[in-house]
Amino acid sequence: MGKLRDQMVSDLKLRNYSPKTVEAYTSCINDFARHFRRSPELMGQQEIRDFLLHLIEKRQVSPALQKMFVAALKFFYRITLNRPEEVERIPYPKIPDTLPDVLSRDEVVDILDAVVSLKYKAIIATTYAAGLRITEACSLKCSGDIDRKRMLIHVREGKGAKDRYVMLSEKLLLLLELYWREARPRGVYLFPGKDPNQPISAASVYNVLRQAIEKTCITKHVTLHTFRHCFATYLL
Repeated sequence: MGKLRDQMVSDLKLRNYSPKTVEAYTSCINDFARHFRRSPELMGQQEIRDFLLHLIEKRQVSPALQKMFVAALKFFYRITLNRPEEVERIPYPKIPDTLPDVLSRDEVVDILDAVVSLKYKAIIATTYAAGLRITEACSLKCSGDIDRKRMLIHVREGKGAKDRYVMLSEKLLLLLELYWREARPRGVYLFPGKDPNQPISAASVYNVLRQAIEKTCITKHVTLHTFRHCFATYLL
């Protein structure tokens, strides 16, 4: 890939795609190239169709992952290679319209009670009480992001690189203040990682969440994003 990868990264950045999307799309194209052991420049519509069928029939990837591969391939051939005809007739997969599992309030309390670390309890509670994505919660900063006077949380560069304000409940504020008094986080981030100048990773939070769920009797499929769904459901 080499130069092609660098060109694709530049094309994505110029269109203000998020770093996470840049990484995901380039990974998809690398996977495509590795599958045929050829440069994508030397391939076209037939190889793309064969690869997508391989993902469905052999690797049995989820429809959501199929959609990401299609989006990456369409961007790569339309923009980076300037050969839109290669992907013009490649369809996006149909995504099943399923509802995510939603936790009851008692189940949320059970999970939070099972989290021993006050730091991780505060992060997970923030995703739930404010409806934040986990990366948004991990990236909160000590200065200015928690607005006690207006009872708001300032989310910086959320999805689509957009800032927004979300509600700050009194219970969450009390928990964050308790965490602040006990942890006194160093650096700019409210929830720093091992390096105080970097935020804690979402993977670390997920590992703690998984261990907490194992201590409960909850059998629902629960991820960090589940708490965001719960927030939206309770608002409705």
